Amino acid sequence: MRVLLNELTPRVFMAATRQNDGKTTTSLGLLAALQRRFGRVGYIKPVGQRFVQIDDQKIDEDSVLMDRVFRLNCPLVDMSPIAVEPDFTRKYLQGGSLDSLVKRIHKAFDRVAWEKDFVLCEGTGHAGVGSVFDLSNAAVAKLLGAKVVIVSRGGIGLPIDEVVLNHALFEREGVEVIGVILNKVLPEKLSYITEFAQRGLKRKGLELLGVVPHQPILCRPTLHAIREELAADFLTGKEQRFQIVQNVVIGAMGAANVAKRLKPGTLLITPADREDVIEAAATWAEDVNHPLAGLILSDDIKPSAATSRQLRKLACPVLVATQDSYAVASAVHDVTVKTGPDDTQKIGLIQKIIAEHVNLDRILAKL
Repeated sequence: MRVLLNELTPRVFMAATRQNDGKTTTSLGLLAALQRRFGRVGYIKPVGQRFVQIDDQKIDEDSVLMDRVFRLNCPLVDMSPIAVEPDFTRKYLQGGSLDSLVKRIHKAFDRVAWEKDFVLCEGTGHAGVGSVFDLSNAAVAKLLGAKVVIVSRGGIGLPIDEVVLNHALFEREGVEVIGVILNKVLPEKLSYITEFAQRGLKRKGLELLGVVPHQPILCRPTLHAIREELAADFLTGKEQRFQIVQNVVIGAMGAANVAKRLKPGTLLITPADREDVIEAAATWAEDVNHPLAGLILSDDIKPSAATSRQLRKLACPVLVATQDSYAVASAVHDVTVKTGPDDTQKIGLIQKIIAEHVNLDRILAKL
């Protein structure tokens, strides 16, 4: 393997102990802080597993997010050099070339780092993800000559156990872990977790670089994410598709009982032939002068003319799904919440809490 061409541009590699620990959220907040500090900042996610198709190129979703939010002036294909397609691993094990993948990562990093003052590198999942095709996060961090920050979920015992497990693989690759950020910590436990996690990590030779309080809104899906999960169609209100869903009510009871459970931010799920439930929701919306977050008409039942008139009173987006109410509710519950480029409310909050609760000065000092 060739030596990394660019050894001058400062960089950091963001890793995690598992999926959905908040690595991308932390990276987004740090990128905003780095951009304020340095001006010209690059971003790369060398190996991505969730991608979208853009101009015949498979680009990792997080790379698209960072590019849209920060306008990084980097080619998207270089910010996401390797997209792990469904048959990627099989093809590699049948005779893929590690050297060609390494060269692709090196070239992409060099282009991303061109005329930049700093580059943030984001990993995928825990330290071992990608080992099956010889590009674990630990191996990629080594290829990039980057020191590592590990993001883990809030707590003391379990997070430290998982950090130590991940740290071991980075150490085996000769990669330095400069510290840990704990995410999704209950606000009432912030001081307690900070004190004892700091003690526990110090015993393992690691520094606590930030403790980020849990923000419920960041774990809640938008209607857009739910629509994609269900492959549903907008009947009305597509322009409001980035509404955040605060809670879910299934209209499988009497209309009066459904109305008692409604509140601002509610997603109501009911078949279109439950005209009593839809009428009760419309009356509630008028009385409180606040629309629902959205309504999903399940079972692929199209609304009647009378129901359509009630739907207009709701003043909220309406989706039509082919699945029954139970399947719709299950899909909504299981949807993976990822911050998107148009989630401006979430993005603003992320930038604020990371700036307040992560010690950027210590990160830069340790680099």
